[in-house]
Amino acid sequence: MSTLEKRKATNLPRYAKIRQMNRGSYDRALANEILDAGLVAHCGFIHENKPMVIPMAYARIGDKLYIHGASTTRIIKDNANGVPASLTVTLIDGIVVARSAFHHSMNYRCAIVHGTAHLVEDHDKQIEALAAITDHILPGRWDECRAMMAKEHKATGVLVMDMEHVSTKVRTGGPVDDTEDLGTDLWAGVVPVTTALGQPFDAYDVPEGTPVPESIPAARRKFA
Repeated sequence: MSTLEKRKATNLPRYAKIRQMNRGSYDRALANEILDAGLVAHCGFIHENKPMVIPMAYARIGDKLYIHGASTTRIIKDNANGVPASLTVTLIDGIVVARSAFHHSMNYRCAIVHGTAHLVEDHDKQIEALAAITDHILPGRWDECRAMMAKEHKATGVLVMDMEHVSTKVRTGGPVDDTEDLGTDLWAGVVPVTTALGQPFDAYDVPEGTPVPESIPAARRKFA
């Protein structure tokens, strides 16, 4: 662990500290890079004294993360006044195949965020967040859509989570086999895992000849 990493760890609450630093860091720029490359965040919070983890669409604006859902869902309505929360985004890059089952692993990039989540009540901030979430998945799509109706806005809630503490874990490279297994005739290596968006197909009622909007190829480039 570098001197800077040690200094950061000293000031962190225990729940936000990385237990093993060989693959971890507190690099916020790296965390932002992973968050910006992900499609789904797993959001953790407490509901009726029970832990809950829910996959959510999200977007990052600066040091804040935004998630949305129906205004009547518990993750939205029960956390309006502020609640400790955690959010994780993981990108899988490969399956690491070793000569023993014990040493099998994954190549991955993971960002873990701890903070306080609360309801966004300002109308303009809500719209800004919803546009950011839409454009995170399909860049430019918000401006391609028709305007949001009042009833849709009323039915949608937005939570903002301040990124108080961030950490990352990253694994790259091949298997780490025991010395006595090296050179044996058991295969070992890495099976790459790739994420890509496929060719779009029209909904049944789209008029023939309607062009695919620019947000679709933009998303395919972003998540290639």
